[in-house]
Amino acid sequence: MNDIRRTILWVIFGFSMVLLWDKWQIHNGKQATFFPTPVTATAPAESKPAEVPAAVAAAATASPSDVPGGTDAAPVAREKITVTTDVMRLTFDGQGGALVHAELLKYAADGDHSQPFVLFDESSSRVYMAQTGLIGGNYPTHKTVMTVQPGERTLKDGQNELQVRFESPVQDGVKLVKTFTLKRGAYDIGVQHEVVNAGTAAVTPQLYLQLLRDGNAVDGGNAFYSTFTGPAIYTDTAKYQKVEFKNIDKDKLDFEKSSTSGYVAMVQHYFASAWLLGDGIQRDNYARKVGDNLYAAGMITPVGTLQPGETKTVQARLFAGPQLEKTLEALAPGLELVKDYGWLTILAKPLYWLLDKIHGILGNWGWSIVGLVLFLKILFYWLNAKAYASMAKMKAINPKIMEMRERLKGNPQQMQQEMMRIYREEKVNPMGGCFPIMIQIPVFIALYWVLLSSVEIRHAPWILWITDLSAKDPFFILPLLMTLSSLLQTALNPVPPDPMQAKMMWFMPLIFSVMFFMFPAGLVLYWLTNNILSIAQQWVINTRMGVPPQFNLPSFKSAPADAGKKK
Repeated sequence: MNDIRRTILWVIFGFSMVLLWDKWQIHNGKQATFFPTPVTATAPAESKPAEVPAAVAAAATASPSDVPGGTDAAPVAREKITVTTDVMRLTFDGQGGALVHAELLKYAADGDHSQPFVLFDESSSRVYMAQTGLIGGNYPTHKTVMTVQPGERTLKDGQNELQVRFESPVQDGVKLVKTFTLKRGAYDIGVQHEVVNAGTAAVTPQLYLQLLRDGNAVDGGNAFYSTFTGPAIYTDTAKYQKVEFKNIDKDKLDFEKSSTSGYVAMVQHYFASAWLLGDGIQRDNYARKVGDNLYAAGMITPVGTLQPGETKTVQARLFAGPQLEKTLEALAPGLELVKDYGWLTILAKPLYWLLDKIHGILGNWGWSIVGLVLFLKILFYWLNAKAYASMAKMKAINPKIMEMRERLKGNPQQMQQEMMRIYREEKVNPMGGCFPIMIQIPVFIALYWVLLSSVEIRHAPWILWITDLSAKDPFFILPLLMTLSSLLQTALNPVPPDPMQAKMMWFMPLIFSVMFFMFPAGLVLYWLTNNILSIAQQWVINTRMGVPPQFNLPSFKSAPADAGKKK
């Protein structure tokens, strides 16, 4: 029975290694070996004329002279417009009124902290932009050169919003007018599309809203942990559905293609962009490869039939900013899910809420992590006390167990019976230390993902040399302390009777600690705090139970050769 307890601990350790291996596979662009990302089954999409998707793909990849419905006239020089609010600096392209560059002024770049973080970009190293246009005829697309109307380009003090307005020329009897409305303190942009039938016949155009992005991994990735980068589609019925770039390459797409709710997003670590339409508006969702390492995800919505001289308006919103949970929740149902906690969302969300409340009191994210772990330790004090009390009893009778195993090593059946007798007489449950710990494991894994996913911790300082809780400790002091604390925990535990198990109980914390040298300092701080509090509680309980804390140093003597044979 004593071996059962250690077997469970091995299972827990093995499960952790499996999860880490899967993350390693995903980081290197491969499918997870053990737990591949589940795909949501959906109803077949409604049938649609083949030329509509093809038109969107062509619009995304064509040159100006190849734009659907365009002419063979010489290219016209286009204007780029830069607009600045208190939180963003945006650059719009006069070609299609596309948003081609976005700087988030409240967030520093990963490399040079004196520069703002760049989300959208159109450069030799990065392609990421937001585009809209009309399909269903030779209508204006994001490749159509438009005229920008005069207006303010900087949000001034006392001003709450400004607008940027683009007008297309009439193409195939249709004119498109886009108006972007930017508000103070907001990362969501109102985008109004006015579709004007300036021709002499009725038209039925469709509006597409898409995000164009390369498939490159986000800078600053880590070999020991990874986060999702790519499209995500949300609907009320199928909920949050991630779309891997590699699945787009293979045309293995399984998400809800047609809906009247939700959004289409591009997600990366800490930041996201998303097109939002109002509920009740019919839209077809899509994700496809449109070029070499270039992908588009978006939605198509009908404008309706316009008679000559008629104008119809479609209102949309474009979010481009940090994954601030409260902000996302206020913008659209389910948008907060771009901050991906995985299968432990139900636990992670209240943990984030609690961490945010603690930060509201302490004002420092490092101390807030310490405070949250302390709170959880208090919350689980009774469970931990049960576990450590069981360990203390096991430690107290360990000499008797060791003597019995040595005496009866040639008779395994009698050894098992004698061991059960000792447990009954001493009122010891060898499983008592496992179940309380196993109950807590999902909570602490969920907290791990909260700390890994929260943009608030990005570049947040703690004390002294820890100036960025989202980066690794520059001097590896926290990982070293965490390794020492793990070894101290091992020394306080009962010595396994099996010499091989005794060796592995010392190797496990060393192997596990290697990864923490590359982990963000905030994650290491969380584990270190948890270890220190666990040691303190274990020390107190051992002392109360009359089992003075002793350091069981490792003994790496080999087991007798005949012992293994008899077993």
